[in-house]
Amino acid sequence: MKFVAATFVLFLFCRTGFAQEQTLTAAEPKSVTVPAAIDHNRIVINVDIALPDGSTKTIHAWVDNGNPDLEMSRRLATLLGLTVTCGDKECSAPAPSRMVVGGMAIPLSDVKQAKVPLKPAMVMAAGMDADINIPSSVLRHYDVLVDFPGHKFSIGLPGTIHFQGSSEKVQINPENGLIQVPSKLENKKYNLALDLGSSISFLSDELFEKLATTHPDWPHMTGAIGSANMWGAREETQWKVMRVDRVQYGPLFLTNVAAVALPKATVDFFQKRAGLPTAGLIGSNVLLNYRVGLDYARSMVYFDIGRMFNFPDFGVIGLVLRPEDDGQYTILGVADFEGKPSVPSGADGVQPGDHLVAVNGIPVKGSTMGQVWSMLGGTPGQERILTIEHAGKEFTVTANVQHFLGEAPEEDKKKKKWLATDQKPRSILISLDRGRRNEYFFFQCRGCARIEALAHQNNVALLFNYNCPLFGIPDVAPG
Repeated sequence: MKFVAATFVLFLFCRTGFAQEQTLTAAEPKSVTVPAAIDHNRIVINVDIALPDGSTKTIHAWVDNGNPDLEMSRRLATLLGLTVTCGDKECSAPAPSRMVVGGMAIPLSDVKQAKVPLKPAMVMAAGMDADINIPSSVLRHYDVLVDFPGHKFSIGLPGTIHFQGSSEKVQINPENGLIQVPSKLENKKYNLALDLGSSISFLSDELFEKLATTHPDWPHMTGAIGSANMWGAREETQWKVMRVDRVQYGPLFLTNVAAVALPKATVDFFQKRAGLPTAGLIGSNVLLNYRVGLDYARSMVYFDIGRMFNFPDFGVIGLVLRPEDDGQYTILGVADFEGKPSVPSGADGVQPGDHLVAVNGIPVKGSTMGQVWSMLGGTPGQERILTIEHAGKEFTVTANVQHFLGEAPEEDKKKKKWLATDQKPRSILISLDRGRRNEYFFFQCRGCARIEALAHQNNVALLFNYNCPLFGIPDVAPG
């Protein structure tokens, strides 16, 4: 009888435990939305990681859909008690078992190793406030929505997020989740990656030079400033940057796209990872007005416009900076503006190797790249007082904010002349997708210049148009 009673109690205990397990499993959310910081055009969120003692630690994670590799800081590897093994070029450690986003567990079981910086610094990447990234190899198992205007990030099981906006079928590498979007430049077809982890867009050096030769009037410069100043690599002082007039990117017609020329060796590396030819990538710098949805299961991307605002991404002080592991910022170079150094340089000014100490008296040490460039940005003509350290001594330099990559006055004249002398008027219908509603605009114009001006001023997507040769679309009579 005691045996029967004990068996019955054990049965009830097991049933209760099973029921609790079912309740816990059922209670785990299928999708979550969490706040996101947009820092230097990069998406950073809070995630929880379990520590060896059973406690949890909240850390910052970088949403990095353009990179299939899991990366973490040495600080996090130390907290997790992981063994870091180093070779000649990089270090690695076993990947954590999972991370938790807003109460939703994200397993990392597919990832065997995490990359750790070779240098003994404790950060994952200098100039960033993040200890781990969420790579494409992890994101590819989920629905993902990045809401740039709302500063929010959503992730959910396939089919749980209701995407809105204009959509496009894309090619996704099933092994690593890298996305290639069908695109057009100069009415020629290309693949361009979608990389929301990149602060700037890139084009292959071959395509970049072809466009620059064909369109010498497009604004261009040398030196990675503002959002183009990605990591502070020494070669960034020589990066070529240009505003591409128009890019058809999936369902979007993007205008004035700031892009950097990408060396052939880097393009070849990207193509190998993507598994198909690619001509570059579109980064977050041109998508800050959008809610971008990634439906990996159906190989679809969605672009839902959330606001119309022209970001002054190159209204800055013309420094090329390198964030250091100790939180300092080294000046690599000074960009020219209208043929002259944009910041006082030379023996009495800024020199390569100097340290930027403060902007208007606010120390920059320990700040992120996004925070520093916010200090250096502003309206053209505004003054910034820079505290500079050279050979252990500090001094100040006054520099003006300049509008780099701006439209030259003579270009305005060309456009007015083109508008006045173009051929017969054409009818154009465009639709701006608002998610729950569409707003329609109908124009009578010559050569679609008014549509181009609308897109230029508001940085909006031209989702549909008719009779518009401007974008290489043949004449179609509006219905």
